[in-house]
Amino acid sequence: MTWGIPTTIFLQMHVFLSLAAIAIGFAAVWGIARGRHLAGWVAAFLVTTFLTGVTGFPLAPFGMTPGRIIGVILICALIAASASLYVFALAGANRSLYVITSVLALYLNVFVAIVQAFQKIGPLNALAPTQTELPFALTQAAALVLFIVLGVLGHRRFQPSSSVSAASPA
Repeated sequence: MTWGIPTTIFLQMHVFLSLAAIAIGFAAVWGIARGRHLAGWVAAFLVTTFLTGVTGFPLAPFGMTPGRIIGVILICALIAASASLYVFALAGANRSLYVITSVLALYLNVFVAIVQAFQKIGPLNALAPTQTELPFALTQAAALVLFIVLGVLGHRRFQPSSSVSAASPA
């Protein structure tokens, strides 16, 4: 039992939240990269990604693991993104902080999804059973490059004066 829920069901909920957060996150971050604030997508991304991070902690293995360290960084990034957007209204340096931490949060979720995919999906595991092999490294490198590009585009294009004040809900 995890938080009063059978562990298998809790794990399924965590995986569903993770995949939903990634899909929603791509919509939100794509909006940022295009210079648009998609308020509904952003709110859903922040909530589902926070829930993904929180629900990862009570799952095995226990103790301080690389996954938990990523979880702590993820939650810190979400707090910074949320504060930059909702408390500081993207004023001054908060625009940059929002873009960077939003992209970072999505990247961390994708990074973990890639790790999990190579651990749990048979054909991927066969390509990189120890995750030190070239297919795993190339996949992670491609993801990193994608998120650097999205972050740079977002930093250049996302302007709160034109994006947030004329925000579209979806």
